Amino acid sequence: MENRFKDKVVLITGGSGSIGFITAKKLAEQGAKVMITDINEDVLKQKQHEAASENLQIQYVQADVTKAEDVKKYVDACINTYGKIDFFFNNAGIEGKVKPMHEYPDEVFDKVMAVNVKGVYLGMKHVIPKIEDGGSIVITSSVAGLQGTPGMVAYITSKHATIGIMRTAALELGKRKIRVNTVNPGVVDNRMMRSLEDGMNPGNGEEVKKSFEKQIPLQRYAEPEDVSNMVMFLFSDESKYANGGVFVVDGGLSA
Repeated sequence: MENRFKDKVVLITGGSGSIGFITAKKLAEQGAKVMITDINEDVLKQKQHEAASENLQIQYVQADVTKAEDVKKYVDACINTYGKIDFFFNNAGIEGKVKPMHEYPDEVFDKVMAVNVKGVYLGMKHVIPKIEDGGSIVITSSVAGLQGTPGMVAYITSKHATIGIMRTAALELGKRKIRVNTVNPGVVDNRMMRSLEDGMNPGNGEEVKKSFEKQIPLQRYAEPEDVSNMVMFLFSDESKYANGGVFVVDGGLSA
């Protein structure tokens, strides 16, 4: 398994976040050449330095996924650096705020939709012409794309939408033997969930966490690595007949 991604090139948006960067590292450890992109260049530099200290082949390009010219820039950077794209982890996303629908700020709704929906769409639009036939694309959705949650209209809407993008792309790209699937994490032990926990009960996020843990059959949050392992499976030959699917990683929460 050590070199199962040898000479494969992977492009990852949201690459400096917990799930994005752990996936980048795990792929590079197994022989892949990885290009990560995110909006904050300082964080990207830190991540690249960390990767270099471990002799991992990870490069970065700063980009705003909501801007078509930036999306084209990160695709071109990957091609110019590594010569091709085999796998695309269309992962960048933001959570927005926790507010009842009638109080939800319009500007926050627009921002969430811009990153989580338009950003995913633009990624697909510009990667599809360049990705190798026989490749694999994984889009990050969420259990929020499968059910509702009070106070989270923008995030819930956006994560339902990414499944629609995935299904359309799976139908369009099948003839090129390119597989397209979503990974749908439940609650993950990372910065995004700390933000949502505090939004649900300001100042008492730890109580929200305990409540969630009680609802999960496996009695714990996902670690980012749990999600990363599913993404790597969907890039690997072990999943070569998985296409147009929704792959839930939630410890049984949505069951």
